[in-house]
Amino acid sequence: MKKSRFTEAQIMGVLRQAEGGMPVPELCREHGVSSATFYNWRAKVRVSGHVDWAMKAKSYSQRRACALAGLTPWEYHQRSKEDQTLNRANL
Repeated sequence: MKKSRFTEAQIMGVLRQAEGGMPVPELCREHGVSSATFYNWRAKVRVSGHVDWAMKAKSYSQRRACALAGLTPWEYHQRSKEDQTLNRANL
């Protein structure tokens, strides 16, 4: 697998800029990525959550993954519990 030239912190920074209202084409031009790459990054973060993605794909510790996502470990556990409750309700 090819190594990304962007760190997870940089990817999260780009995604946060987009959430802040910066147009995606302009953002992609500024950072030198295609719009497809941007949307792939966004999909990965949305589907599995950044913490889970960083822990699985990059073998980061939970503490480091939470720090990258701007969460405390306590907040991560609370969100996980809420997700589990929703999953059980949908079964």
